Amino acid sequence: MLSASANKLSKLKEQAEEYASLIMEELDPENLGYIELWQLETLLLQRDTYMNYSRPLSTTSKTSNWSQNLSPFTPKGAFRKLSFTFRCLVLENWQRGWILLLWMMAMAGLFAWKFIQYKNMAAFQVMGYCLTTAKGAAETLKLNMALILLPVCRNTLTWLRSTRARYFVPFDDNINFHKTIACAIIIGVVLHVGNHLACDFPRLVNSSPEEFAPMSTQFHNKKPTYKYLLTGVEGVTGIVMVVLMAIAFTLATHKFRKNGVRLPSPFNRLTGFNAFWYSHHLTAIVYILLIVHGNFLYLAHEWYQKTTWMYISAPLLLYVAERNLRTRRSGHFSAKDLKVAVLPGNVLSIVMSKPNGFRYRSGQYIFLHCPTISSFEWHPFSITSAPGDDHLSVHIRIVGDWTHELKRVFTEDKDSACVIGRAEFGQVGTNNRIQPRLLVDGPYGAAAQDYSNYDVLLLVGLGIGATPFISILRDLLNNTREELMDSNTDSSRSASLNSCTSSNTSPGSSMIAGGKKKPQRTRNAYFYWVTREPGSFEWFKGVMDQVAEMDLKGQIELHNYLTSVYEEGDARSTLITMVQALNHAKHGVDILSGTRVRTHFARPNWKEVFSRVATKHPNATIGVFYCGMPVLAKELKKLSHELTHRTSTRFEFHKEYF
Repeated sequence: MLSASANKLSKLKEQAEEYASLIMEELDPENLGYIELWQLETLLLQRDTYMNYSRPLSTTSKTSNWSQNLSPFTPKGAFRKLSFTFRCLVLENWQRGWILLLWMMAMAGLFAWKFIQYKNMAAFQVMGYCLTTAKGAAETLKLNMALILLPVCRNTLTWLRSTRARYFVPFDDNINFHKTIACAIIIGVVLHVGNHLACDFPRLVNSSPEEFAPMSTQFHNKKPTYKYLLTGVEGVTGIVMVVLMAIAFTLATHKFRKNGVRLPSPFNRLTGFNAFWYSHHLTAIVYILLIVHGNFLYLAHEWYQKTTWMYISAPLLLYVAERNLRTRRSGHFSAKDLKVAVLPGNVLSIVMSKPNGFRYRSGQYIFLHCPTISSFEWHPFSITSAPGDDHLSVHIRIVGDWTHELKRVFTEDKDSACVIGRAEFGQVGTNNRIQPRLLVDGPYGAAAQDYSNYDVLLLVGLGIGATPFISILRDLLNNTREELMDSNTDSSRSASLNSCTSSNTSPGSSMIAGGKKKPQRTRNAYFYWVTREPGSFEWFKGVMDQVAEMDLKGQIELHNYLTSVYEEGDARSTLITMVQALNHAKHGVDILSGTRVRTHFARPNWKEVFSRVATKHPNATIGVFYCGMPVLAKELKKLSHELTHRTSTRFEFHKEYF
């Protein structure tokens, strides 16, 4: 009980007597009713012997030839180290590099074009380089206001992920590119507005009649005042756009969006996801004003000189079409036959019947909308069911206002179909009462959906970050089962043909069958789930048991890590480790997860994990998929990069943040 208390394992405290009996049963086979200290000491020293009884699925196999695929490659000399670092950076970032280079070259070209164009105009003699700089910045703003829409056209990006474009375009960085363009827009606004308000407008207003004369026709032969320039259509629309974008951009920053800024009531409503979501829709007004602004220029009067609409028309129409598709599709993909479960660790499991025509790939995500809570809010969640399942499931961590309301809506009603406990994945609960509506939009592409392009998978999830990988594990098992069934069918068919056909039949004719499914490329998967709450293992207990039962080929290794327990070898967790080994050896069940998968303590040694995988799979391409907090992503990315150059195994790192 002291060991369980020290490691914050309340569940084990309740079962302390049972596990004490297990130790007595092991050390007191003659039923003397007592054991001596030397016996307990011997038992603790033989921990590794008992661990060998654990199922290979959850143990780390050690081989004597690990070092064969590990070369101590350390470039010597400053030049070689610099060259090696440069090559690594190029290999890692070439996709981002050519996109950013093309984008910056486009901005530089447009800026230079407008700069030179306005330098050759009469207005340059009055307003000077302030005018050329403002107009050059304006041209980059037109481009960026068009481009910033493309990374958030999710349906288009999801489709492009299935094309060859994925080899050249880093679709996983779409939000980062969206943010990068936003930063460029801020710089463009500062240059454009700043030069107008502080430089060329004052110079125009204070110009002499002789200086103003060559450009007087641009202002109907009347020199404007500063007030006229600000209160005209161009001035008003420009100022309103700046204010609206300042609001949207500020509330979209990390601190505001994640409630990092503490404000007094009622200003506290300006922080959080809701403020970010609603303020971002102010950009719809910005685009309308931008078109108006671009059609009332002081120094351009011909239609072909007013190019704003030429830049933004196509991206804007694409985005509007996407939003329209999303609205229509969500009405069609309404969730039915809901079964809700509240799981340990404040997680909500929702299982629903799969909507007709809804097709997705493992690793993708959907948006959920509950009109009872809000008329406009949509929130993304990873799909935890497999494409071959007849249902659709998600697991939702209750951490924000919307998720708390979702839990309340589905659990407060006594007549609800809510179940407190572990979700059953094999069937979908039904009832006849009127449930709150839940609309589904998607699916949308994510990094993990491309898992089938790799020979081996290394899946790492922190806490609720395990959700996108549960679908992948189930899909791998389903595919393996289908291959086995196809193989058995082919074998029986081949035997039948050999016994019934004539001697001139080709021996390989049974293998040329149309419509045969292509064998999957992925041979093995290693899943590392790191969590600090023992109750988290209840979320996917059923899935882990299914993996243990169905994975006859040993294709998948599951590794659970509980960080709230002191590391293995620490005196404070030694007895827990011993009991765990005894129970696993006798019953084949882990005392913490309740599955066949043994739970490790503390955090994984990631360098050892990567080295083991590299040694076991030489010359293979390994997809490293991570979902969790950004802190660990840096370490995993560094190890992927390092092991790729030290071994014959290639690691490709992909991340998803929640």
